[in-house]
Amino acid sequence: MARYSAEHKQQTRRRMIETAGRRLKSDGIEGSGIATLVADAGLTNGAFYGHFSSKDELVAAVVTDQLENQVAVIDALATGAGVEAFVREYLSPAHRDEPATGCPSAALLDELGRCDAEIRQAYTAGARAVIATIARRLGDADNDDDDRAEERAIGLVALLVGSLQLARAVDDPDLSDRVLDAALANARHMLPPTARTTDQESP
Repeated sequence: MARYSAEHKQQTRRRMIETAGRRLKSDGIEGSGIATLVADAGLTNGAFYGHFSSKDELVAAVVTDQLENQVAVIDALATGAGVEAFVREYLSPAHRDEPATGCPSAALLDELGRCDAEIRQAYTAGARAVIATIARRLGDADNDDDDRAEERAIGLVALLVGSLQLARAVDDPDLSDRVLDAALANARHMLPPTARTTDQESP
C-alpha cells in the first residue's frame, strides 16, 4: 500500500480544518457529526482518525485556526480609520447573513461555553490573542496605556459579537438591521477619535 507524503497529510489536515470551519459555523458544533465533517472534505471516517483522535480535537483545531486568521486580518489593519473599517464590515448585513464565512465567536459562542476543556482552552487562547491585537490598534491610535487599550478592546469585542448574535437571532428583518446600526453607532463611540471617520460618514 502506498504511503502518503508528509506534505499530502498536511494538506489533507488543512482541508479538513477549513471545510469543518465552514460547516461548524453554519450548522453548529452539535449539529455537525463526524460523517458530515469528513464528507465535506471528501474523505472517509477512517481517514479522519488518521489526523484527529476525536471530534473535540478537530473542533479545537478549527477554533485555533479561525481565531488565528481573525488575528491576522486585524493585525493587517492600518492604524486609525482601519479599525472602524473592520467594525463596519463586522456589523454589516453581509456578515450577518453569511455565518459560515464569518466570525467564529458570533457563530459558536453559545456552544463553546458548554464544550470540554480542550476546546475551551483553544478558544480562550484565541480570544486573548484577538483582544490583544485589537488593543494594540486602539492603543496606537490614542496613545492609551496597555490596561486602557485592553479594556477598550474587551468592550468592543463583546459589543461586536453580542450584537451580531442578536441580529441573527431575531426574525424581524427591520429589527435586525436596527440592531446592527445601533451597534455600529455605539462601537464608534468606543473608538479613539483618530480611529473614527467623520460624523458625516457614520450611520
